[in-house]
Amino acid sequence: MSGSVLLVEDDRAIATVITAALEDEGFTLHHCESIAARDRVLAVHRFDAMLTDVVLGDGDGIASLDAVRAVDPDMPVIVLSAQNTLDTAVRASETQAFEYFPKPFDLDELVRAVKQAAGQRAGAEAAPVAEGDGMPLVGRSQAMQGVYRMITRVLRNDLTVLITGESGTGKELVAEAIHQLGARKSGPFVAVNTAAIPSELIESELFGHEKGAFTGAVAQAIGKFEQANGGTLFLDEIGDMPPEAQTRLLRALQSGRIRRVGGRQEIAVDVRIIAATNRDLAPMIAEGRFREDLFYRLNVVPIELPPLRERREDIEVLSQHFLNLAAEDGLPRRQITRDALGKLEQRRWRGNVRELRNVIYRLALLAREDVIDAEALDDIIGPERESSPTEQQLDFGGALQLWLTANHPPPGALYHNALAAFEKPLMEYALARTGGNQLRAAKLLGINRNTLRKRLGELAINADRFVRPV
Repeated sequence: MSGSVLLVEDDRAIATVITAALEDEGFTLHHCESIAARDRVLAVHRFDAMLTDVVLGDGDGIASLDAVRAVDPDMPVIVLSAQNTLDTAVRASETQAFEYFPKPFDLDELVRAVKQAAGQRAGAEAAPVAEGDGMPLVGRSQAMQGVYRMITRVLRNDLTVLITGESGTGKELVAEAIHQLGARKSGPFVAVNTAAIPSELIESELFGHEKGAFTGAVAQAIGKFEQANGGTLFLDEIGDMPPEAQTRLLRALQSGRIRRVGGRQEIAVDVRIIAATNRDLAPMIAEGRFREDLFYRLNVVPIELPPLRERREDIEVLSQHFLNLAAEDGLPRRQITRDALGKLEQRRWRGNVRELRNVIYRLALLAREDVIDAEALDDIIGPERESSPTEQQLDFGGALQLWLTANHPPPGALYHNALAAFEKPLMEYALARTGGNQLRAAKLLGINRNTLRKRLGELAINADRFVRPV
């Protein structure tokens, strides 16, 4: 493929790598290191695409894009940034950026994006503008960059999203971010924990009921679907929904209409569905405890949240964030030393970000000094519990015994459950080894690439988390 690309980047090492990769694909590169130089070049030349860094010596690459649009409104723009925050990703999306790549980025993916951008000169539809700069998610780790990119990709549409991840990783925060930053932000955000509702009441909670529909139904009640009309319905712990309710939910998603319990009239509803679960749905589908067709209806856009132990570099900024929140909630304002943060980074955090928040609040409350050091940390939260000998088993037999003890699979489901439990970390290992390259991961595993893609979708594995950095 051939075409001309304008690269606005003041890091010469990165510029050299990008230039070499794109020239190998037949592109002609024009490189400049400042906004002023960019504007002079655009005044006399037309390009098929532009790549720009955010932080440049003479200004903000995103904030200055209006001048670019005035000269060439249809030129696709790809944003590169070392400011790896959700705010930066959203700003890039708001300015009609064709794609956003946090640094370090996958060079192969960048080249593919440039090819697509050069071939689709019309660009993309503008994303809605987010009010304010208070982002609901905190962290700049590489593990969170795939999450941020997926969030920005669903802001301009109403596609159904399935968020997966361990308890305490912030699944509801992701759902709130999609709602608050998207086109439905003026509508209601209704969250319902399907695991907290008795199975006999869940249909009434979701769809409402008519007076006299069952014992105790003394008046008509509006369900969560109608309450969320025009906005977003967040279905948390979807894996714990009873089979009967799954059937009615599937019907509602397919038709866009619901019927109250005991009612005859079908009611049209306009809601965006975001679901979340901390459970592995693949073995549940194999056992018949979760509908496969409902899974595919929900899993249109999968977003997998990494556990805190895979984003330890975010612990410092998260801790500072929670200390500020604690002060806003009336607790003493504290600071924390680097050695104390180092000890926090070494912990296993089984409860993930939620556990870290609770620990920081406890430190803010109980610390005797305004500055929390390593000694105060040990005094207040104590040493972390050591792993038992069983937990330290690294052989397959020991791991299987530990898994069987923790999960108790029912008779007839052992094979499918164990296979899914083994297959997910195995595929994640292959993706990590190959930098997220699915073709090479499939070769490493010895399976067909299409098989790998199918299983990644079924196991809700986000391959973007494993991209190879430049």
